[in-house]
Amino acid sequence: MNVREVEIALYKDPSPRMLAACQNDSRQGVRRLAERLIRQQQAQALEEARVQELLLEEKKLWQKGYLLLAGIDEAGRGPLAGPVVAAACILPTRFELPGLNDSKMLTESKREKLFFQIQSQAIDYAVGSAEPAEIDALNILQATKLAMKRAVEGLTARPHYLLIDALTLPAVNLPQLPLVGGDRLSASIAAASILAKVTRDRLMVELDRLYPEYTFSKNKGYGTNEHMKVLRRLGPCPLHRRSFAPVKQGSSAL
Repeated sequence: MNVREVEIALYKDPSPRMLAACQNDSRQGVRRLAERLIRQQQAQALEEARVQELLLEEKKLWQKGYLLLAGIDEAGRGPLAGPVVAAACILPTRFELPGLNDSKMLTESKREKLFFQIQSQAIDYAVGSAEPAEIDALNILQATKLAMKRAVEGLTARPHYLLIDALTLPAVNLPQLPLVGGDRLSASIAAASILAKVTRDRLMVELDRLYPEYTFSKNKGYGTNEHMKVLRRLGPCPLHRRSFAPVKQGSSAL
């Protein structure tokens, strides 16, 4: 077989025997094929091990009989404008989500890819939000909990247990475990963080059409230098969180 034919055969049958034969082949190109495949297998094994580490908390609860675990996380606590968005996600015990991680650790393209994969593989998922007026009325912490509560209530399947990033939800009558940095410790929370982040980012792109001066499609409501300059010049729009100090200062500068 020529090198191309060997490559096709190797990827059809990446067995130890086939790999050993390629490693011992006299042709440098064939040996490189084997080396490349071995590196890919090692990287895949490391990624699978990393994702399995993200399931440590889930496995403990699965073993106790809590089979439907909802991971909960939010996006948008820090911005000056737009809603805070939360997601609840129930993953099956087996899934294929290579690259699953805290949404903040991922590129936009990777988040988008995982967003669709999570939606297609999750047992159930839902999104909830709290609007700027609710944030101003309640404060951002309570508004975040409200968004999370709405996400849980949006699930079709009633979860047996909640895994929540850092918070507890007293208003939700379900057993729950707060995990500080949960989006890096729990696969369910990581999946929820991606659903919340992508949903909110898309929403801010849509809202940019209503208030293009603030370029929400770029800054997603965060207080970038450009955003602050426009805020000082024009003042807040209905999407701004008027209880946030930078927005108040921008208003008083007019």
